Amino acid sequence: MNETSLSAFARVRHALQRVAAVVRRIIGVPDYETYLDHMRRQYPECTPLDATAFERERMADRYTRPGTRCC
Repeated sequence: MNETSLSAFARVRHALQRVAAVVRRIIGVPDYETYLDHMRRQYPECTPLDATAFERERMADRYTRPGTRCC
C-alpha cells in the first residue's frame, strides 16, 4: 500500500471508531476506555473505578435515574 491509501484507511478507521462510540452511547453501553482516559486527564490524583465497579455504577445510573429512559 502507498502512503495515500494508508492515510485513507486511517481516516476510514477513525470514522468507524467514532460511529461505534456514538452508537454505544445511544444504546447505553458504558465505555470504560473513555472513562479511564477522562480520569487520567481530568482527575490524575484519583484512582479510577475498576471495570466491574464502573459497569455496575453505570447500570445503576441507567435504571435508577427517573426520566432517562424512553419507555
